[in-house]
This record gives sequence, structure tokens and C-alpha cells, in this order.
Amino acid sequence: MAYVRGERPSSLWSLLTPAAWLAGGIVSLRDFSYRHGLCRMEEPPLPLVSVGNLTYGGTNKTPFVEMLARELEVRGVRPGIVSRGYSGGQRDVLILWGGAGDRSAAGDEPLLLSGRLPHTPVAVARRRIDGVRALQKEGVELVLADDAFQHRALSRDADIVLIDAACPFGSGRLIPAGILREPVRALSRACLVVLTKADQVRPGELAELRAVVERFIPPERVFTSRLEIDAWARWDGGTLQSCGAQGCARLLPAAAPAPGRRVLAFSAIGNPESFARSLKDAGLSLAGERRFKDHHRYTAEDLAALCRGARKSGAEALACTEKDLYNIPAGWRPEGEIPLLIPRVAAVLDEPERFFSALADALRPRLVVASNGYGEDAIGVLLARRLRARFPCSEVLAFPLVGKGEAYAQAGFPVRSAPSVTPSGGVVKYRLRDLWGDMRAGLLRHVSAQLRDWQRLVRSLGGIRTPLCVGDVYLLLHTLWGSGFRPLFIATAKTVRLSGHWWLERALIRRFTLRAWTRDPESAAQFSDSPAPWKAIYAGNPIMDLLGDASSVPPPTPPGPEDTPLILLLPGSRPRAYQDVNLLLEAALRLSRARPCNFRMVLAPTLSLSSLTHACEGWAYNAEFTRLEHETRVTVSLTAEPVAGAARGVSLLLGLGGTANQLCAGLGIPVVSIDEKGKRVQKKLLGDSELLVPATGRALAEGALRVLSEPALCAAMSAAGRQRMGSPGALDNVVDYAAAELGWAAREELYQKLSAGA
Repeated sequence: MAYVRGERPSSLWSLLTPAAWLAGGIVSLRDFSYRHGLCRMEEPPLPLVSVGNLTYGGTNKTPFVEMLARELEVRGVRPGIVSRGYSGGQRDVLILWGGAGDRSAAGDEPLLLSGRLPHTPVAVARRRIDGVRALQKEGVELVLADDAFQHRALSRDADIVLIDAACPFGSGRLIPAGILREPVRALSRACLVVLTKADQVRPGELAELRAVVERFIPPERVFTSRLEIDAWARWDGGTLQSCGAQGCARLLPAAAPAPGRRVLAFSAIGNPESFARSLKDAGLSLAGERRFKDHHRYTAEDLAALCRGARKSGAEALACTEKDLYNIPAGWRPEGEIPLLIPRVAAVLDEPERFFSALADALRPRLVVASNGYGEDAIGVLLARRLRARFPCSEVLAFPLVGKGEAYAQAGFPVRSAPSVTPSGGVVKYRLRDLWGDMRAGLLRHVSAQLRDWQRLVRSLGGIRTPLCVGDVYLLLHTLWGSGFRPLFIATAKTVRLSGHWWLERALIRRFTLRAWTRDPESAAQFSDSPAPWKAIYAGNPIMDLLGDASSVPPPTPPGPEDTPLILLLPGSRPRAYQDVNLLLEAALRLSRARPCNFRMVLAPTLSLSSLTHACEGWAYNAEFTRLEHETRVTVSLTAEPVAGAARGVSLLLGLGGTANQLCAGLGIPVVSIDEKGKRVQKKLLGDSELLVPATGRALAEGALRVLSEPALCAAMSAAGRQRMGSPGALDNVVDYAAAELGWAAREELYQKLSAGA
């Protein structure tokens, strides 16, 4: 062990170095799989803080977890502890209270924590997520996961990594040639790092260790702690007795041993040197020391040999750690008059207020809404607003894949993705020519930058919660690869009316999302053969949520021959709108010659007013009345309000947009658009609510005039649009699911409590 701990330069253990290289490859592959979502991470229904390390044992996790639990209780939080146990035979979840339990089923460390924390439930479970769910039923508000840094399958709100300052990384090699479970660079995943036993090393050594750690984590997130003996106890044999001094232990209290008293120390812990040093620091004289493998279960022969060794060495007492007691056979008593003394140690933080302030900040929920299109951005903004209203203390972030995220920025949501402005204004293409143009404009560079942005978000203080994706399968895969999280997926791009999801898309959605919301019940039925607990549901059309209260407004009445209808013009939200606007204006001129009409044009937030007005050939912009004016006295009022508001009183839409066209159809407004590949795809969705005509101003005007002149056609198109688009409600259902099933409401309440007490 001296070699793997870095205390001896050479040993036969060095022959295991190739095995350590192999272990390193496996660890790297595992890390890659979790970072890119190939292995699943499950979000627990309660806030969870992991306390772990990089090495095999010896970092004082158990006293540190105990200290955290006590401090959280002081701050008004009810904690629980989940552990996998050690070599336990327990298959089902076991809840420990007050230290009562079978060591063979629970393990020594869970029993020790339970004994020291009688009011804190300790769950022992092979699958820690099952333990967390069991603790939820016990009314726990926050879960401390003991030794879970490497348990990547369980998502966590904060990762606390402990490093033994006296032996931080051993030989620097992975097990079995060293004591490292992972390479030191894995510290970059940590939220907070605590250098334990900081008082047992020289200041220069501590500074060198800090310098190494701070290569992977900012200095303000590095802390130090030490162990103190806060009480002594003695073993009377048989069963553990109630101490009563703190109301939390089950040992007989004992006076502190007199300085110089000779003891024989024995232990089965990860770092026995630390135990021996603590006895010496307490003023005791070591008559001898016996070391056993970590978690060793003592036999009667082991203990008899220890008693003989104590008598032979002239020791006045035996001494062991409190954890060792749970591995001593029931009923054993020391032989003769030799007592067994136990120092009760406690972890002490050097800067507790700074530490708990950083921990509280890490526990602030960070919710990310991702989208990949201008229409999807609009839905994403609405979803972000509902998240902010439901979780006011949480930080809601935006991650748009297309454009600069103007819609999010204007709504006050921080945009955390690199901008992606391309000639086509999108990612998924209908034409290879568009794809080639975007590639030349730097599409691959944009995608790479956004994937790096995901990693920065994940590794920021506290990380992020499960992302919410609004869009298509490309967005799903981008989010998965970038963040490693299986997202909640709002499928806005495809329905069964648009040829449905391909079998590969369905397979990817099933495999890599926690849950999916579809635009119509028929699309949800495509996933009906999905295995539980995953499922796709229809809870309303997420696009219709954009209408807000306007979704309940009655459809427009077909205009009569003497009426002056209001025509809505939508040039779209992509850069091509600067060219397409003239097509709509030509149609408006032709239509106004046939019958009196009023015109209103919606300016998408992604478009520049000055650029649009300059692109309008033969039209003058009147800034006072915010309208376009033609020499024939035809005017077009301009508005930047959302489509739901701009569509008030509208009789017909001349639309070149995507989502906006669909919204108008959902309001019962007949839609006239141009016959091109993208619109033919949309036609499958809108059905008879949309009329496609050749891409000329004349054809648009003639199509509009036909609809306005035939009340029966107008009414049929209106009814078809409302039926095709359905009702709203999906986004509220998404937020409700995240609040209850993913524990976001519990995280919000926890952060409110911790921040109020800070």
C-alpha cells in the first residue's frame, strides 16, 4: 500500500501499471458516454448533493456527511442520506433510523451515520435512485448521496469532492496501481472541492495541492477542513448504549484519556495514518498499531490477537474508530481490564459561511429552454415565461440554435448559445443548395461552438437541470450530445400529418428523451408501443399555446360584399423576408383594385424595420403612423406585436411564414400562401385551411379574392384550421410534469429556504 499511496518509489505493485492504463481507458470511455448522453442519467425527484472523492477511501466522507446533515438541519432543512452500503446483502431499499440495523444488510458507514444522526433517515439501496424515492416518502427535503461522485447514472444538484491533503492522489495512478478511481482532471466536474485534514500538512504542501486543484476548478470553490475529536466514548461490550450527551450516539461517554496514556490502535479504514496521527495529536502514546483492509469484519481471533498485543506492548487501552465498532462481532468484550476507547471525530470547515453560501448558490435551479427555429423560439419564450412564473427563484436560460436569440433576449432571458446566423436562417434544409450555402457561411463552426457552450453550462457552478427542447430530432441530438442529459421534448416539427416521425426518429425519441409532448393525439399514438415508464402524450398543441387567451376567440365571420376586410400580411421571420415582402405588397395592390381592403403587416422580431422598409420597392415609410404608403393611396400598417394580437379582426392571411401561418389557421383565419416545397409540407399539416397558389403577386391576389368572395369556402377553411391545429395546454402540462415528477418544485422551495437563511 505504501507504493500506491506514493510513499515508496518502487514496488512489485508497479507491475500492475498496465492494468491501470486499461482502467484509465475504461474510465475515459465511461466519462465520454455520460458527457454525450450515451449512458443515461436519471434526475432524482429531490435535490441531491453528492459527497465523494477521487481516491479509494481515507478522505473522511462519513464525518463530512454528518457535518453537512447537522448544518442543514440548523438552517431549517430536513436532510436524508442515501448510500449503496458496502458489501451489503440488502436487495430492497432499507431505511435506517437511530443506527438500528444489521451490518450485513446495511454496511458499517450507513449504520454509523444513522447512529450519529438519529433524526435523519439513511436509505441503503443498490439503486440509489430507489433510495431517493424512498426518502421522499419520509418527508426529506434534500438528499446527501454518500460516495457518489463516480455514480454518474444519478444526476445531482451539486458535487462536493473531498481530497485528503495528507495523501491527495497517491502515486498518481489509477487502481490497481494507485489509489485513484479517476484521473485528477475529473475534478472539473466538481462543484465544490474540500481539502480535508488540512491541519496535518505543512502550509507549503497545502499551497501546492491548491495549485493543482485550481487548474480544474476556480479558487473561490476550493475549501479546507480538519478533523477534531469532540468527545470520547468506550465500548462496554454487547450492545451499543445511548450516550445522551448529544442525543445522537449510542456509546458510553468517557473522559478524555490522560496525556501520555499508552494505547494500541487498530482500524479498518481507508487512511489509517490519519487515525494514528489524530491519536498522537490528542496526546496519546502509541504502543503499537494494527491495520486492516477498509471495511474489514473482525473475527474473534483478530480481537483476541489485539488484546494479546496490547498486554505484550504494555498498552493501557485499545483504541479504534467509531466505524470499526460496526464490524466487531456482537457480544465481544475486551479481555481483562483493558478498555476499548473510541475517539468521536467531527469534520470542521475552516470557512463555513463561505462554504454554505457557495453551496446555496449551487443549489439554485438553472433551467434551460432550447429551440431550433424562429417559430420554436417563440414557443420557447412562452415556455420560459411559464417556468419563471412557476419557479421565480430559479434561473431560466435560453439556448437557441438558430439566429442570435433575439426573441429570448427581448423577453429578458439570458442567451447561452453562440449565435448561428446563416443565409437560409435554419439548420435542417429542404434543398442541398441551402445546406451548402450555410456550410460555406460557417455552419459547422457554429455547431461546434454551441456544443462547447453546452459543456460550459453543465460544468458551471451547480450545473443545469434537465433541458427542455422545443423543435425536432436534430435539436434533441444536439442537446443530448452537448449536455449529456435526456431532455423533455416538445415535438413541434413533425406530426402524422407531415408524414409522421420516421422509425429512426421514433427510436431516438424513445431512447433519448424523458418524455415527449406531441402536437396532436394521432402523433402520440405513434409511440403507443413504447415501454413504460417512457411515453409520449398529447396535452394540447404547443403551437396553440402562443395564442394565449386569443385561442378562445370565435373565428372570423366571412366578409360580405359590402364589407371592407382586414388582410394580414406575413413576410416571415427569416432573411428571405426582405425579398418576399414585395410579393405580398404586389398582391395587396392588385387586391385593393378588385375591392376595398385594409392591410396590416406583422414585423417579426428577427427582422429589421429599416431594412424591411428600404426593401419595399415603390412604397414610402411613414414613421409617424408606422405604415407603408403607395402612390395609389393604398396603405399597409406595420406592427411588431405577436401574431395573436395582430390577428384581431382579420378576415384572411396572405402568409409566407411557418409557425405564424399555423397560428392564424388555428384562429380560424383562412390562409393563402405560395406553392413551394416548404409550404407544400406545411399544407399537409393545415389541410383545407390553406390555399396554395403560384409564387406571384397576381396569383396571391386572385386566391385571396376567391376566398373572400365565397363565404362557404371561407367558412370551410376556417373550420378546417381550428380542427387541424387543436387546442392549447401542452406547455402548462410540461411545467407541471417538471415540478412534480422531476422535483423542480422541491428544488425551488429548498433554494428559497437556504437563500432566506443566508
